[in-house]
Amino acid sequence: MMKHGKYDAQRVAVLVDVQNMYYSAKHLYNAKVDFEKVLDTAVQNRKLIRAIAYVIKANISDEQKFFDALSRIGYEVKAKELKVYYGGEKKGDWDMGIAIDAIELAEKLDAVVLVSGDGDFTYLLEHLNAKGVRTEVLAFGKSTSK
Repeated sequence: MMKHGKYDAQRVAVLVDVQNMYYSAKHLYNAKVDFEKVLDTAVQNRKLIRAIAYVIKANISDEQKFFDALSRIGYEVKAKELKVYYGGEKKGDWDMGIAIDAIELAEKLDAVVLVSGDGDFTYLLEHLNAKGVRTEVLAFGKSTSK
């Protein structure tokens, strides 16, 4: 386990874009994400204030078991329904929800770990840095948007 040294006393939140990580692992590496290891890696020796897993309900088998497993690991699970539009287009993302939670939590934190390769969060990370919050990103290198 890597040590942060001077960052050990930090209050940290871990915000996980579950769909982004799930599909990145599946399509890039034909692998599954170990969300318990993700949480351990993100927190290190710091004080965990909140760990939130943002999920999309797609009404597939074993979905609730997966959500329950995330809860047992230590995540607060926030779920929203997958939207299906006319013509069959499907949409489900938590970008705004993640951004709002990060901004609202910022005053109680020293660091935010965003677990996502979604480049839409660049401005959020810049905003948090400007407010004095350390930001870290965990993602698969090939999936990380700039």
